Amino acid sequence: MTYKTKGTCATAINVEMDGDIIKSVDFIGGCNGNLKGISSLVTGMKAQDAISRLKGIRCGFKSTSCPDQLAQALVQILGSQGQA
Repeated sequence: MTYKTKGTCATAINVEMDGDIIKSVDFIGGCNGNLKGISSLVTGMKAQDAISRLKGIRCGFKSTSCPDQLAQALVQILGSQGQA
């Protein structure tokens, strides 16, 4: 699934799931090294665990961040699977 981000340097996030487990995450744009690190850390994690850790993180004075946008993408995915 591709999630179009709002309010971040990254423009989209490609997320692949295996049930409720995050299989892969690929950010389009943004801070390459940091986002590769986040992707690596959440791979293999339950989506709900990642959401609870990432939701609400802000970037500077912005009301969101790339990790927060990933949490929002995961919420959308779980909702579409009837798991939210």
